[in-house]
Amino acid sequence: MNCERPSNAIIICTAIVIALGIFLRIYPSAGSMGRGFDENLYCRYVRALEVTGLGNYAKLSKGYIDAQSELPSAILPPTRFFYIYCGYLWHALSGTHTNNAAEDEERAIDALHHVSTTFTILTLLLSTVFAARLAGPKVMLGVAALMACAPTQIHMSQHALIDGVFAFWALLAVWLLWENLQAPNHAGWLTAYGVSLIGLVLTKENAAFATAALLAVIIANRWLKFGRVTIRLLLATFAAPAIGLLILFALAGGPLQFVQIYQLLVAKAYTLDYAIKFCDGPWYRYLVDLLLVSPLVFLLAIGELFQLNREKKTAIYLVTFVAASYLLMSNVKYSLNLRYANMWDMPLRFLAFSQLATLCAPLRRYKMQVLVGLVVLLCLFELNQYRIFFINYKLYELVSEGLLRAVKIVK
Repeated sequence: MNCERPSNAIIICTAIVIALGIFLRIYPSAGSMGRGFDENLYCRYVRALEVTGLGNYAKLSKGYIDAQSELPSAILPPTRFFYIYCGYLWHALSGTHTNNAAEDEERAIDALHHVSTTFTILTLLLSTVFAARLAGPKVMLGVAALMACAPTQIHMSQHALIDGVFAFWALLAVWLLWENLQAPNHAGWLTAYGVSLIGLVLTKENAAFATAALLAVIIANRWLKFGRVTIRLLLATFAAPAIGLLILFALAGGPLQFVQIYQLLVAKAYTLDYAIKFCDGPWYRYLVDLLLVSPLVFLLAIGELFQLNREKKTAIYLVTFVAASYLLMSNVKYSLNLRYANMWDMPLRFLAFSQLATLCAPLRRYKMQVLVGLVVLLCLFELNQYRIFFINYKLYELVSEGLLRAVKIVK
């Protein structure tokens, strides 16, 4: 844990970088302005929740079971409660309800889009704080700049998709686990960590991968010595997801109906034509996709792996989480999509910045000026990658075929 105070210059520069990142997320820059299949379903859940109310949320789950039983392939379940409910709240609190069904549907999509944008902004702020706590003000500024310009982060802010929201909860849990390892049995950090795990479970079923990766970090702590694992930390790691599951049981109308939802989801996912065609591949597919979208960041991060030593515990901590979650996510059939890897964006950029700092270290007198220049150039390159994929090619889904076509490897 780094407690170094930032200088006024770093505070001002960080504020400018964050303001730029917020602008890039709010400004409507996406080339693809149409709605995706998932966006339409989230919109329907929001509209249905307006009719049923939170007290009758189980009706949405029952409706899903009835519909999914008849459909030949999978659709997303209403158990992704947090995102749906946030969209419902935004829509309700904005006072935009009308008697026109088409207009209300459009406004519901807008509400979900605003939720997605808000959480990508929160992820930027969280990444900045996390980097500061890990390695101090200079790393904070560098990571904030790289995250502000991260192509997939900006992309998630442009659509009503859940993955940016999930990435926030996952990164929050990774940060709070680190804080609990440094300050054992601190009531505030433990409570916040538990809340982050509950948020994960209530947002998306991918919480299983993130939680398992956090457990892998805790196990690896025995040898890597990130901090101290306590009984209370272990209890929080198991109890908080269990509380999240109990909440989902209640929302789904009971544990049996909850299990039925996921049995149908898993069974029908294997018959979804889109998933079969675009969401499968070898274990190294995520590496290829990351190399296509952010090649310089990816290569710098890989380079930092060869610089790791026992003194770089913060980098090893992040690598352990990414490696554990990668191992799990890359082995799920028909479920490979770079959208799911948004939670790796901050760790990769932390490693990339660390590698740039290592490369500049021999310059001594001018190393800071050169490092700043390289970070600026890397940010401009990342923004150009966003332009190529998401403005010029109008990419929506982050699957390998689209990425390869955007850079004209496949025509």
